[in-house]
Amino acid sequence: MSEPEYETRTVRPYALTGGRVRTEKADYPLEALVEMLPAAAAGQGLTPEKRAILQHASHGYISVAELSALLHLPLGVTRVVVSDLVDAGFVRVHTSQPVETTTGQSPALSLSVLESVLNGISAL
Repeated sequence: MSEPEYETRTVRPYALTGGRVRTEKADYPLEALVEMLPAAAAGQGLTPEKRAILQHASHGYISVAELSALLHLPLGVTRVVVSDLVDAGFVRVHTSQPVETTTGQSPALSLSVLESVLNGISAL
């Protein structure tokens, strides 16, 4: 019999996060891109999961969803581990967030923008 290509997981996912299911500031969307920072090269004493995330991110941007799939971890656990790496200064997460206007409203919710879109569709 041949050896499996992956290690059998002996640690429960909640143990990887210290029982945390989410963090205060890191409810990253699936498509959020993780980028490894130069400081990660000095990272020592990291868990295998954190090292794996850094390894995947070292080749370029990689989404939170891809990391979750590659590491065979639940999405929530991956988000918490990525958040820990952000706090340590090893990675940066890029998300798409709406731009705020001076009135505090998102431009997409502005009546003039909606009217312009409607007029453009009508002109077709």
